[in-house]
Amino acid sequence: MSKSLKLTAIALGLACAAQAMAADLTVVSFGGANKNAQVKAFYEPFQKSTDNKIIAGEYNGEMAKVKAMVDTNSVSWNLVEVESPELSRGCDEGLFEELDPALFGDAANFVPGAIQPCGVGFFVWSTVLAYNADKLKSSPTSWADFWDVEKFPGKRGLRKGAKYTLEFALMADGVAPKDVYSVLATKEGQDRAFKKLDQIKPHIQWWEAGAQPPQFLASGDVVMSSAYNGRIAAVQNESNLKVVWNGGIYDFDSWAIPKGAKDADKAKEFIAFSVQPEQQKTYSSNIAYGPANTQAVALLDKGLLKDMPTTPENIKNQVAMDVTFWADYGEQLEQRFNAWAAK
Repeated sequence: MSKSLKLTAIALGLACAAQAMAADLTVVSFGGANKNAQVKAFYEPFQKSTDNKIIAGEYNGEMAKVKAMVDTNSVSWNLVEVESPELSRGCDEGLFEELDPALFGDAANFVPGAIQPCGVGFFVWSTVLAYNADKLKSSPTSWADFWDVEKFPGKRGLRKGAKYTLEFALMADGVAPKDVYSVLATKEGQDRAFKKLDQIKPHIQWWEAGAQPPQFLASGDVVMSSAYNGRIAAVQNESNLKVVWNGGIYDFDSWAIPKGAKDADKAKEFIAFSVQPEQQKTYSSNIAYGPANTQAVALLDKGLLKDMPTTPENIKNQVAMDVTFWADYGEQLEQRFNAWAAK
């Protein structure tokens, strides 16, 4: 074999080895403006700095899909974006890989609660009351106003599920944000929330995907809606949509690795990359969600901070999503909600 052929063979062997080390990572997120920000902040730069290709998918948070893959040992997703209650429940049920927190840097640099046994929060978001200022004579300031169909006539948008919807119903009924979960943990509190929902049931237009509330509001289908704050901020330049932070519920979205996923080490590398301050800054610059890595805050344009859920003035009358509550009561409340909504 000639020397040049030998070298070519070695070069080919090295190229094949490099390809074998590189992986196609299927990353599944909630889509929309959130996914667009992830592409810019995480997917494209990660592909550039490594040889790993990101295949971007989307879903609507259906844990049944993850469970079916894990149970049948046919996991095709490497990483999935989950809300905290699903992360906690999935971790308890063995649906997600456990992660070593040391892989992601100093926990002191993260918003408390971001680093969990089976996932890492990569942004903070709020579900808030949003309204179209062009369609209302005066501005609502609370969930009590949301329920007041005489003062604010028109349809209301709410997420089709127990989570958030029941908390908002109790706040509308006069429960202080800090007491919402202790009240909702009682049979009387649950009955009270559903009774409150009965009052506006004929006025509700349900939404299921995060892109829907801004569309419903802009078209005038609804005058107010619960909404993810970043989805509203994304369209505020071309609309008169406003956010009421009072009574909002804030939470993390986290990366989790389904149990049995291939290339788990590459997936962990991606997670660590996504929570670096520079990547976090790029993400929050493209959608108004707060960085989970607090070191990114100083890097952000000051003009963006007013739309972030985590600034002191925006967070002061919000409530933290109670993950333990939803892990304990989620299943029964979602079943009761579905039966109620179907009536």
